Amino acid sequence: MPRRTLDNPIVLAVLGLLLERPSHPHQMLSDLRRRGDDYAVAINRGSLYTVVRALADVEWIAVQDQERSGNRPERTVYALTGAGSRELVRRLDVQIRDPGREFSRFLGAVAYLGALGPDGAVAALTERRARLRERTVADAERLAEVLKGDVPRLFVIEAEYALALARAELDWIDSVVDDIRTGALRWPTAN
Repeated sequence: MPRRTLDNPIVLAVLGLLLERPSHPHQMLSDLRRRGDDYAVAINRGSLYTVVRALADVEWIAVQDQERSGNRPERTVYALTGAGSRELVRRLDVQIRDPGREFSRFLGAVAYLGALGPDGAVAALTERRARLRERTVADAERLAEVLKGDVPRLFVIEAEYALALARAELDWIDSVVDDIRTGALRWPTAN
């Protein structure tokens, strides 16, 4: 298994889930998708199984049990090992302490916002704002629903963070659109 598989952001999610309780990959995928779109975009069944195999190969997780439910195929339940727990703590510590720059597709696109022209920029940002607002409302409702259940807030704190980022982005978009409309953000004139 390539070592870079262990650099996949899903590794942290899988180790974190197994810190909560032993689980099989199908349940892990379901849990990640239920908790928020942040994981749903980055994860698919194939990538999850690849990561699980890599984690088992380096003994950060281990087979705990085999389950069978009705006519369904047998499912392998994994548990976090001591080495996996130490690796989880090490990675969390590094990633929480280090405010390294994270590059998003949106950030890359905003760098060239000027190419759209003022009207195009306003139209694109306005559409993004509407879509982001809709998603933020849905995410807030989903988080509230999850918190009504038996999931401790600490286990979905990343969803709170994602909502805070989305709300900050909405505020920023509103200010940029306003600046374009009032002329505070000007486009250079052609020579």
